[in-house]
Amino acid sequence: MYTLLSGLYKYMFQRDEYCILILGLDNAGKTTFLEQTKTRFNKNYKGMSLSKITTTVGLNIGTIDVGKTRLMFWDLGGQEELQSLWDKYYAESHGVIYVIDSTDEERLSESKRAFDLSVNTR
Repeated sequence: MYTLLSGLYKYMFQRDEYCILILGLDNAGKTTFLEQTKTRFNKNYKGMSLSKITTTVGLNIGTIDVGKTRLMFWDLGGQEELQSLWDKYYAESHGVIYVIDSTDEERLSESKRAFDLSVNTR
């Protein structure tokens, strides 16, 4: 009986869940994008002060609920040593947001190369 009620509860209240990767070079603005997105879509979330955002080591995770859908954002570190790990997350993700710092023209070719490498290693 418990299994039936538990299954019914999960069916009635479950959310579709989608995982989205946020990729880009270090200091491209990935964490800033995530914080701004969480602030905009989560009513009670005050957000981190943008001046206190530091380099991501590993990953940051953010969750946003939109209707009956839950979006989980994985903000992966962009340092060169961490870029080799990006492709490990592709299998679990439903989408990719690739952030480019358009004001840093010197790193545009480096950003393209990092993106191409991550896509071609799949």
